[in-house]
Amino acid sequence: MEKTERPRVKVCCIASLDEALLAVRYGASALGLVSAMPSGPGVIDEAAIAPIAAAVPPPVARFLLTSRQDVRAIAEQKRRTGVDTMQICDRLIDGTYDELRVAAPGVRIVQVVHVTGPEALEEAAAVAPHVDAILLDSGDQRLAVKQLGGTGRRHDWAISLRIREAIDVPMFLAGGLNAWNVARAVQDVGPFALDVCSGVRTDGALDEAKLSSFMAAVERA
Repeated sequence: MEKTERPRVKVCCIASLDEALLAVRYGASALGLVSAMPSGPGVIDEAAIAPIAAAVPPPVARFLLTSRQDVRAIAEQKRRTGVDTMQICDRLIDGTYDELRVAAPGVRIVQVVHVTGPEALEEAAAVAPHVDAILLDSGDQRLAVKQLGGTGRRHDWAISLRIREAIDVPMFLAGGLNAWNVARAVQDVGPFALDVCSGVRTDGALDEAKLSSFMAAVERA
């Protein structure tokens, strides 16, 4: 896919309505709400996710991060939480993306591909025709306790660039982004959007100063 001029920003691990509105005020195009995960930061109860999602003003996208791997469970999560986008953080193994679209009408599907090596290119290319976007992150599904995001680690951006050039859907770049390296990420990878969690947080809470610096760095890039 062609390189974009100025990437959009998704602020992830939103824990409250105050955090959501702060992110929107600084120009976030999307917010990430994290449901149950085997590890990692930002998890909140679905009962807390629904009112946040309902209060987010359009056109800001509301992503639910899910570790579920079956269509029925993912569709039920979308219904309970009222989000518009499902970010599938693990591989879908029970059902298909087409079946998910039938089970959850109007859903947008973002599939996470964890860049652990060159094999991520083949995985992304195979999945891309069936989803609305690919999100590249730095987790590891091979571990005994899976890491499905929020690691604060960078992966190999050279692989990210190859993936971006090979697919025909928007690509989000996540993993270890912060105000000091995001300009380089934009220049080296040219993603459609950037996804940030730990890089704009202090002791787990969204930090306005870090968020401001991050957004300013994206604007300059």
